[in-house]
Amino acid sequence: MLVVGLAAGQLGLGPLAHAESAPEATAGQVLPVVSPTPQSIARAGADAEVTERAVVVADDHTDPAARDRLASELRAHGADRVDVVAPGTRIPSGLLTVRLGPGARADIAAGLDGTTTPGQAEGYALRVTSDGSQKQVALGGTDASGQFYAVQTLRQLFVRADDGWRIAGAEVSDHPSMPLRGTIEGFYGQPWSPAERLDQMDFYGDVKANTYVYAPKDDPYHRDKWRQPYPADKLTELGQLIKRAAANHVRFTFAVSPGGSICYSDPADRTALKAKLQAVYDLGGRAFSIPLDDISYTKWNCAGDQTAFGAPGRTAAAKAQVDLLNDVQRSFVATHPGTQPLQMVPTEYGDLTDTTYKQTMRATLDSSVVVMWTGTDVVPPAITNQQADAASQLFGRKVFVWDNYPVNDYGHTSGRLLLAPYDKREAGLSEHLSGIVANPMNQPYASKIAVFGSAGFAWNDSAYDANATWLQALAYLAGGDREAAGALRVFADLEHLAPTFGATPWQPQAPELSDRLARFWTQWKAGKRTSALADLRAYAVAIAQAPAEIRGGAVQAGFVADSGPWLDATALWGRSAVSMVDALAARVDGSPDRSQALLEESRTLRQQAEAMRVDPSRNAWGKAPVKVGDGVLDTFLVQADTMLQLWDSAGGGENLALAGTASASSVEQDLDRLAARYVNDGSTTTRWASGYGDDEWVQVKLAAPAKVAAVTLAWEDACATEYRIETSADGVHWTTAATRTPTVCGTDVIRLTGDQPVDHVRMQGVKRRTSWGYSIYEMGIYGTVVSS
Repeated sequence: MLVVGLAAGQLGLGPLAHAESAPEATAGQVLPVVSPTPQSIARAGADAEVTERAVVVADDHTDPAARDRLASELRAHGADRVDVVAPGTRIPSGLLTVRLGPGARADIAAGLDGTTTPGQAEGYALRVTSDGSQKQVALGGTDASGQFYAVQTLRQLFVRADDGWRIAGAEVSDHPSMPLRGTIEGFYGQPWSPAERLDQMDFYGDVKANTYVYAPKDDPYHRDKWRQPYPADKLTELGQLIKRAAANHVRFTFAVSPGGSICYSDPADRTALKAKLQAVYDLGGRAFSIPLDDISYTKWNCAGDQTAFGAPGRTAAAKAQVDLLNDVQRSFVATHPGTQPLQMVPTEYGDLTDTTYKQTMRATLDSSVVVMWTGTDVVPPAITNQQADAASQLFGRKVFVWDNYPVNDYGHTSGRLLLAPYDKREAGLSEHLSGIVANPMNQPYASKIAVFGSAGFAWNDSAYDANATWLQALAYLAGGDREAAGALRVFADLEHLAPTFGATPWQPQAPELSDRLARFWTQWKAGKRTSALADLRAYAVAIAQAPAEIRGGAVQAGFVADSGPWLDATALWGRSAVSMVDALAARVDGSPDRSQALLEESRTLRQQAEAMRVDPSRNAWGKAPVKVGDGVLDTFLVQADTMLQLWDSAGGGENLALAGTASASSVEQDLDRLAARYVNDGSTTTRWASGYGDDEWVQVKLAAPAKVAAVTLAWEDACATEYRIETSADGVHWTTAATRTPTVCGTDVIRLTGDQPVDHVRMQGVKRRTSWGYSIYEMGIYGTVVSS
């Protein structure tokens, strides 16, 4: 049997460089990868050896969290003893000396030797030099956060050497492009646990994110029971979280969402709201948010609001909300020392349409209040500078983006982990936004891949590389283990699909696997079958082995737990693919019996994979089929299966639908993007959707008559609970070839036994699963063209 390693290089996947790896020290001038990408980084000179005894020079203006993290990193990289001394202390020659504190401190400024400490908040400068016995590092921050971030960069500059560890001889001048960077725990479904939140704070410190907004929709005290004080045990949890956030220079932002029941004009409700904020202020919280999203603003919750603000509607709602927000900003935030400006989420949060609601907001909302915006949709496929500028004009201030990626709490994400890169946000947004927070998944550790990217983009959007940062995130999760990082890359590719609320995903499914399958079929059709099978088998083995490698101990345990059902399903899908490739190889080698046995093995494994469910689920969508490479991996297995069945028929493995012409009984709302032609365009990112009736159909007229052996239907969530496959030789008279009653939406494979040539194949709906119509990503037709 062919044995394939999982390292990215062995699979031809390219390099895997990242922040947590420990590259070997070389004579070259290449520096380790630092993430987020600094504004300026260059080689300053030779690497500095980490000596067994190291000295940290700090004073009362040195950030304690930065000092402690620095000492920890030095000990982890070869320093058995770390002494912390005051400036001016005589230090023995030959010891690694690290000076940490404000960039203006005399000894640090001298050590930086012209490397500029930026004037921007959270900025820092770093310089590493080694000259004979002098091994010096200077870390200067514009403020305490800058010092902490200087240490976060330094920890990524450690390199392995034959005699231990060194620090790469770099000089860095760096600062964030956006003031606010981080996450908002704002999803529906099971909130994160206290332990998971504490881990997230440490993670945000690592990636230089400075904001966490506490806003879980299903915390009853956040939304439905907003008037009620938190119980004592919950306040204790929040207090611990606030302290951990502060230790990582993360701004804990407490959100209360009263819009579903508040009486804006009732002084008692305002008193209750401020009391809720005061309780968190007493714990050390210094940032607050009042989200008014996902509520009705065309009706009042009390009669008094009609008297105070007029008949319900957009303008009246905005007046009431502004009156509340201005009151909280002026009577609570402005009167509590150290408190950050109030944040809010408008009810109209995801469009660029000017309305009386927005006009009232921009004209009367206190200029200090920060307004959040989600982009041009709830889940935007892209965010451009032009859109951000337009949104800022609509609200009369730079908006703060609540980015609903990688959140997976809505129907289109059912059964999915969203592990694609953070992408499609335009460089230059830092000029138009006050910041970005990503709304993560219910699975906190799996969310780290996208959040790693969003933090990197917000830090330095002009230098952000989505794919490179994605690889760095995978390697971060793998703790620097290249084999585990390679396995994560294979797995994350199978979970690459990024849906929106619309018809078309904004990131494709399994692009690496798709490319490899395209190359396979090109080679196969060119007669290069042996090499095609060898290349594809290597990747199929990598898929099958990736879950075990990910579970091998190097990858963060939380990620393994989050991904459990998907890892189980991936192992089965991978083994099914290996068996299918081996079945093809056996047929090429002239061993039909062995080929048939392997084909049956592949089918059994595929059935087991298709039966996998996320159960129990953390998500609001509940128990659901596990989605792994859907539309790509399953499509290949169906196509290869059909080809083996029709091995002796000319063209038996070819999808005849691609050359045919599609038509349908109807198209949803006559939308061109849902037209019938998308059902056979070869893409699983487009689809056909019907009108809202049970009796709708879609059909393909073949380019030439054929004996059809199989039909495949890749359903969207609006699928059928019963349908028929019908065939016709003239498009007028139809024969029922099969009837199906699927229990879930997915890819159906319908094998036909008719031996008469036909030139039309139809999916005839009988009963819909939803109140919508029928929706199919792709219809495949496999068989043998009949020569005329």
